[in-house]
Amino acid sequence: MFVIIDVETTGGSPRNSKITELAIYKYDGEKIVDEFITLLNPEQPIPEFIVRLTGINDEMVSNAPRFFEVAKNIVEFTKDCVFVAHNVAFDYGMLRSEFKNLGYDFRLPHLCTVRAARYVIPGYKSYSLGNISKELGIEISGRHRAGGDALATSKLFEILLNKDPNNLKTFIQEELNPKSMHPNLDLDIIDELPTKAGVYRFYNEFNQLIYIGKSINIKKRVQQHLRNTKTAKGLKLIQDLARVDYELTGSELIAMLLESELIKLHRPIYNRRLRKSLFPYGLYDSLDENGYLRLSIESTANHDSHPLIHFSTRKEASSYLMYVSENHQFCQKLCGLYQTKTSCFHYEIKQCLGACVGDESSDAYNKRVEHFIANLTFEGKSFYILDKGRNKSEKSVVLIENGNYQGYGYAPFHFQGKSPIQWKSFIKFQQENRDIKTILNQFIRKDNAHKIVEF
Repeated sequence: MFVIIDVETTGGSPRNSKITELAIYKYDGEKIVDEFITLLNPEQPIPEFIVRLTGINDEMVSNAPRFFEVAKNIVEFTKDCVFVAHNVAFDYGMLRSEFKNLGYDFRLPHLCTVRAARYVIPGYKSYSLGNISKELGIEISGRHRAGGDALATSKLFEILLNKDPNNLKTFIQEELNPKSMHPNLDLDIIDELPTKAGVYRFYNEFNQLIYIGKSINIKKRVQQHLRNTKTAKGLKLIQDLARVDYELTGSELIAMLLESELIKLHRPIYNRRLRKSLFPYGLYDSLDENGYLRLSIESTANHDSHPLIHFSTRKEASSYLMYVSENHQFCQKLCGLYQTKTSCFHYEIKQCLGACVGDESSDAYNKRVEHFIANLTFEGKSFYILDKGRNKSEKSVVLIENGNYQGYGYAPFHFQGKSPIQWKSFIKFQQENRDIKTILNQFIRKDNAHKIVEF
């Protein structure tokens, strides 16, 4: 059984907002079987911009019930159901906050129709309720009112459920089970963790640092740890975890760099227990008997030398090498991507210059490969990587100088008016190591939001 829910509120944050209207439709997997809709007196003034958006004003809610007067009805109506909403974190968070003010811990498994729709029906430009409803022909009667929005969400949910019921089940997020956790762990602190990029740290009851992690969404990642009860190691970590703290980085790249730095410095026990090699495959170069430089993907366990770059999976590595061979006209045969005793497939369609059959000399071919390797390893280059800051007033800055990583820092948003040479004053200088090089290469390879400034 599902309950599709929408709330209208006095603002955008559970910390200082209250619910002004609540709509709940109970859905049995085929149809709506019951509904609960009511205005609520928030016991605080409704801001003018909210009145303009929703049409709900102070006069309309003056005689409406207060939340505590309907709280028991809500608990009974939603019992044993999955909580469904469009951008579920907001609606679920608002209800949890209202119940928390009453001293009640309201928890249900929940599902977000935004996240589910992006997976089940991909390809739409926008997944806001208004836009996706328009695209799918769902009529919203009473936009920005709880009843109209919840009914539209229920129609969207029905489309998703009918299209892919099995995969939709995987989007149901089970609530945290306090019984499996350390008694000292404050779940209210977990609820208040930021949904931003950064590094988080786990401590045991003796205040010993036991695990360091990073994520672009700290709260979501920590909750994933706390739901990992299916493995013995995951369960042991949950049972030992008594306190969480975090450090915002703004940038995913700096989160990865800081995590690597802190793990090397503190060597927490669960990072050693749980961490397999994050990059078990690498891109290697070697000279064959005919004098051609070959690129290949191999297990790092079979090599004493460092690879040019690391990869998390063989599939990721092979896809990257295929991309490189196509963009640089490298020979598929010499890259180990096409097994043949004669010419490679790309030679037949004129995308390979013929190193596989000797049409392109080893000197010419190797020169192109060496140029690619030089760019890959930042050989001699000096540049900054600019990305998101911890807030809107700053940017994150990572410095590579003469091909070597120097460190990172944060700069005021408008600092780009200064000469790049002066940007060094923002940098916290650090030592480079193999992991840092891999992190930088992976980030630059995958992320398109950052900006490169050479100097």
